[in-house]
Amino acid sequence: MSHTPGPGTRSGTRSGSFLGEVKDAVTPRATLLVLGVIALQLLFIASYVGALHDPRPKDVPFGVVAPGAAAGQTVDRLEGLPGSPLDPRAVADEAGARRQIMDREIDGALVVDPSGRTDTLLVASGGGTVLATTLEGIVGKVEQAERRAVRVVDVAPASSHDFDGLSSFYLVVGWCVGGYLCASILAISTGARPANPRRAAIRLIVMALVSIVGGLGGAVIIGPVLGALPGGVLDLWGLGALITFAVGAATLALQGVFGIVGIGLAILLVVIAGNPSAGGAFPLPLLPPFWKAIGPALPPGAGTWTARSIAYFKGNDVTASLLVLWAWAVAGTVITMLAAALPRRGRPEAELPPARAD
Repeated sequence: MSHTPGPGTRSGTRSGSFLGEVKDAVTPRATLLVLGVIALQLLFIASYVGALHDPRPKDVPFGVVAPGAAAGQTVDRLEGLPGSPLDPRAVADEAGARRQIMDREIDGALVVDPSGRTDTLLVASGGGTVLATTLEGIVGKVEQAERRAVRVVDVAPASSHDFDGLSSFYLVVGWCVGGYLCASILAISTGARPANPRRAAIRLIVMALVSIVGGLGGAVIIGPVLGALPGGVLDLWGLGALITFAVGAATLALQGVFGIVGIGLAILLVVIAGNPSAGGAFPLPLLPPFWKAIGPALPPGAGTWTARSIAYFKGNDVTASLLVLWAWAVAGTVITMLAAALPRRGRPEAELPPARAD
């Protein structure tokens, strides 16, 4: 026999006022999550536009090679430029300037020729084409005011297939996206908080396997397939695996502590704070002070610096950035395990079977 549902039962339609329907359909928890999404949306706009809308060079590390008193005079002249775009320092000779650029201690250098009217500007577009172009503009105006000409030499040129030197940044962004998306999928499918340390360990193992595959895929695509970025595939593979796991483990940790809200916090750290400050579109010396300060401590910034070093600077000056990535990976792993081991009040959110449709 068929049964006709009463007015209070769940069926295809509900009786009652529209306001009652809204109260029943939109829970307080859903409302808070939607408000959180709006906040992330506005923060996204504020961060990207705030960091990138008006790039200006500030204290760019810069070398000066000149004989005798001319070195000090040139340093003083560059140091006194309006807005302090350069942080000049004397370098003994051109070979030393080239070495410091390759070691990523300075971003460019001016080699003064006392016997002629043409000086040499050393730049490294592999560290960011925009920065190299900016140095050409600044030094060109100074030289023109002194009625001197300048010849530009690119010590570490960006690949002809790496437009504006952005490929390393996009590569790192892809690895970061893979990290937090994989961790988020694990949360959505089986609950944000693992029910016990064994489940947490399984998630971390899955995250590690995904990182290995994603790291290799990214390195092969950016190198042998597209030819966009030079550098060893093995080095980039290791970097990609580390970045993906660091971001994924951090996302798992945030979910373990804060539940589903942890996904939003991961987006806040990696996407909203990390991407604009990574030095991708505009290298760090062109960013506002706040973004310049936080960029190296976040995975996108540490990853972009390391990828560029591998591709264009013979792998120099990557220790600090790799330590940052390892710190994120280790901290994420430890916090994920601790969050699963510690008892929590009430019914656990994690590892519950999917809700059955009414």
